[in-house]
Order: sequence, then C-alpha cells, then structure tokens
Amino acid sequence: MTAKQVAVRSRRPWYFQWLIALLFVVAGYLIAYWKLAGGENLAEKLRQALLENQGLQTKVIQIERQLQIEQSAQNNLEKELNLVQDENIRIKEDLLFYKNMLNNKKLPDR
Repeated sequence: MTAKQVAVRSRRPWYFQWLIALLFVVAGYLIAYWKLAGGENLAEKLRQALLENQGLQTKVIQIERQLQIEQSAQNNLEKELNLVQDENIRIKEDLLFYKNMLNNKKLPDR
C-alpha cells in the first residue's frame, strides 16, 4: 500500500511515428487518386445530372402553367356561378311577384 504508482508507457522511436504518418498520407493519396481517376465517369455523371435537371425544370414549368390555367378556369366558373345565382334570385323574386298578383286577382272572385 505504500508503493508508488507507476505508469508504464511504450515509447516508439520518432522515425516509426513518421513512417506511420507517411503511410496514412500515401494511403489517402491512393484512395483519392482511385476515386478521381475515372474523370470521364465523373463528367458523364455531371452531364446526366444536368440533363435530368433540365427535364425536371421543364416539368415544373408545365405544371405551373397547368395550375395557372386551372386557377383561371376556377375563377371564371366562380364568376359565372355568382351570375347564375344572382339571376336565379331575380327569377325567384319575379315568380313571387307574379304569384302574389295571381293570388290578389283570385280573392275578389270569391
């Protein structure tokens, strides 16, 4: 219990640490080269992405125009519906007026 606490550390030589660091750098370079070596493949992917983007933009424009047409048609239908409802109300008022006239004429005949 009275013994001192001792920590044991393994000490590597400096050149071993440099060697490991160099191996990691070389491995990173090789992986990056392997990924980017197919530059044609990357360019083809970019071209395909651009074409797909243009196609999607075209679809968005078509859908926006279709939405505008539908909104315009809905507004026109709403206006026509309001006109028809107003005309219906006027016709009902006229009908009531004529019914009242007929009822008034029938009363004196009794």
